Amino acid sequence: MTTPPSSSAASQRIADILAERILAGDLAPGSRIKQDELAAELDTSRIPVRDALRMLEARGLVVMRPNAGARVASLTMRDLEISYEIRERIEPLLLAESMPRLTESDFADLKAVMERNEQVTDIDEAIALGREFHWITYRRHETPLLAQIVERVWDTTQSYRRAYLKLAFASGSRTHDVEHQLLYDAVVRGEIETAQAALVLHIRRTRIGLQRHAQRLGQAAQTATR
Repeated sequence: MTTPPSSSAASQRIADILAERILAGDLAPGSRIKQDELAAELDTSRIPVRDALRMLEARGLVVMRPNAGARVASLTMRDLEISYEIRERIEPLLLAESMPRLTESDFADLKAVMERNEQVTDIDEAIALGREFHWITYRRHETPLLAQIVERVWDTTQSYRRAYLKLAFASGSRTHDVEHQLLYDAVVRGEIETAQAALVLHIRRTRIGLQRHAQRLGQAAQTATR
C-alpha cells in the first residue's frame, strides 16, 4: 500500500528535525527518543514519527530495538576506527573523481570557506565549515554511491568529531587549518595524488586523536547536551 503523500511529507519533516538535533549535538549518542513525547511536541500521530525513525535508522543515526524503543546511535571505539579507515579509502577516490571537473568558481568557494574556518572559534560552526570545505572538493563527482557512503560516515561520527574538536580548540591546536591549506593548494594546482595524500593525512590524524583520547571523547559525547 502506497503511503499518502501528506504522511510521507510529515515523516520527512520529522526526520529532518530529528537529524538536525542529532547532528547539532542536541541529542547525544545513546539518548532515548520517546515517540509519544515527540508526536505531542510536533502535533502529529505516532505513525509519521515511527516512519521518520526508520528513515534515520537507514541513515545510521538511530537504532530501533523491539520492546526497547529508539535511541540515538552510539559507536564503540572500534566502530570509530573502522569509520575513519573507510574515510581514508573512500574519500580519496571521491576527491579524484571530482577534481578534474572543479572550476575557478569552486576554487573561490573553497578559499572563502577555508578563510572563514581559520577565524572560527565556535565548535558547531567549525564542524559545518569543515564539512562544507571538503564537500566543495567533492561536489563535481559522478559517483553517487561513494558520496552516499561518505555522507553516512560523516553523520554517524559527527558527535565524536565534535567532542574531539572541542578538545583540540581547548588546547589551542589549529592543525586542521594547515592541513586544509595543503589540500587547497594541491586541489587548485590539479595535483590529484598530492591532494589525496594531504586528505589521508588529515583524516588519519583525526583517527589517531580519537584513539588517543578515547575515554575523554566518550564522556564528552555523552554529556554534550547536559
